[in-house]
Amino acid sequence: MKINRQLIGFKNSFTLESGKVLSGFELMVDTYGELNSDASNAILVCHAFSGNHHAAGKHETDTTEGWWDQMIGPGKAIDTNKYFIVCPNNLGGCAGSTGPTSINPASKEPYGGDFPVVSVSDWVNSQKLLMEHLGINKWEIVIGGSLGGMQALEWSLSYPHLVNKAGVIAAAAKASTQNIGMNEVAREAIRKDENFHDGNYLAMRTKPKRGLKTARMLGHITYLSEEHMNLRFGRKVQNEDTKIDGYVDFEIENYLKYKGEKFSDSFDANSYILMTKAMDGYDPASKKNGNLTKAMEPIKAKLLIVGFETDWLFPAKRGKEIQAAAMNANVLSSFVILPGNQGHDSFLFHTPEYEKILSNFIES
Repeated sequence: MKINRQLIGFKNSFTLESGKVLSGFELMVDTYGELNSDASNAILVCHAFSGNHHAAGKHETDTTEGWWDQMIGPGKAIDTNKYFIVCPNNLGGCAGSTGPTSINPASKEPYGGDFPVVSVSDWVNSQKLLMEHLGINKWEIVIGGSLGGMQALEWSLSYPHLVNKAGVIAAAAKASTQNIGMNEVAREAIRKDENFHDGNYLAMRTKPKRGLKTARMLGHITYLSEEHMNLRFGRKVQNEDTKIDGYVDFEIENYLKYKGEKFSDSFDANSYILMTKAMDGYDPASKKNGNLTKAMEPIKAKLLIVGFETDWLFPAKRGKEIQAAAMNANVLSSFVILPGNQGHDSFLFHTPEYEKILSNFIES
């Protein structure tokens, strides 16, 4: 599989939904496969909150396969023998694209806490510029899971004439009150870290690792199903002797600590805040007085909405809401609920049924 990684710069000023203006920006982008002669085989893959451009395979600088390697590759659901797949790291991220760790041209220091708020619409608009740069006239499909599914939905709304199909997986048309509350607790853990310094920790040569670790531990619980956690960990303890001392060290505790520590080593706290705020703020129906059906009326793409039975972050019923609004707006759509033992994270994992549904939709 051919993998090409490049940092693509856009020199013109870019106005964000907030009204703030970036004098220019860069996107780190992975592409897989070959663009055909009439540029009709392009697929945009949008990453989830903590994902990045590395969706599949292993570039020479990578130590592991990409986050959706089970679905992208030769002969897989998203077949690189047939399609040209594009996956950018989102604006405001921390994997190479312009974000809080980038140098602010005005101050010559990292943006840090001064990086402007970004939105799902901002990501889609920046991806539109990327599309033009790559010489793509229309996406065969835009697809993503979780926050990536919100981007796929927004593409079909903002640029209906540029999308043939959209895959909205394990996503919702807006975050629930519970989602927002959980995200705010995670953000507050970061802000309360003594090393946060109002987001300007890089200038202080430090990092709010403790707060970011706690935020990730909380978030990770929401990604897993109760069934998966019970089967994998149950009430198993690391060391039976600790029970005698009155200190019970459960395996789930150590797992979450490990995940949090690993995440805090690689992710940026300001990007965490920006990404979760973008998720919380997304609500296309708000532009139509809360009427999602009205918001869906511009869509020309065929939609596939996938939910998972064990997902409690974005339950399957949230996908059903999207399909109901799409049908009422006369938008061609399909809705599927899959078992998915891993909870919200089920969208990342291959099953024969899941792969067949995606591949059939792409080929339809």
